[in-house]
Amino acid sequence: MDSSSSSTTSKDHQMVSLGSDFHVLAVDDNLIDRKLVEKLLKNSSCKVTTVENGWRALEFLGLVDEQQQKSLESSVSKVNLVITDYCMPGMTGYELLKKIKESSIMKEVPVVVVSSENIPTRINQCLEEGAQMFMLKPLKQADVKKLKCHLMN
Repeated sequence: MDSSSSSTTSKDHQMVSLGSDFHVLAVDDNLIDRKLVEKLLKNSSCKVTTVENGWRALEFLGLVDEQQQKSLESSVSKVNLVITDYCMPGMTGYELLKKIKESSIMKEVPVVVVSSENIPTRINQCLEEGAQMFMLKPLKQADVKKLKCHLMN
């Protein structure tokens, strides 16, 4: 058995499989959408944490202020993926994406943006800012499979 393949120190190999040690942060202001994403990801054996807005996501990730960044190194490994709704009050998914990508510690964590609106300029804006994928709501189990394939490549 080769135990070195389970190492997650390399950023390139952090995304090898979605399994029980794979932790997803799901951000959505709509409770039903949060529960749906949680159920789909748990069906794929992922650990899921849900929050209702961008500010709560930043708190969870330790990105609320500059001083917390130093204590963040231990929490980097706790989230392997962020899935965020685009349209949320207070802070959009796009603004959350930008804050994650501006963080020196969290910028390597893939972010997937979801929306019920198929607006090409919005999709391109998110992808240009560093989103791994842009998916349309409602998410289905097939979308999670597509996401898995995309993250493993």
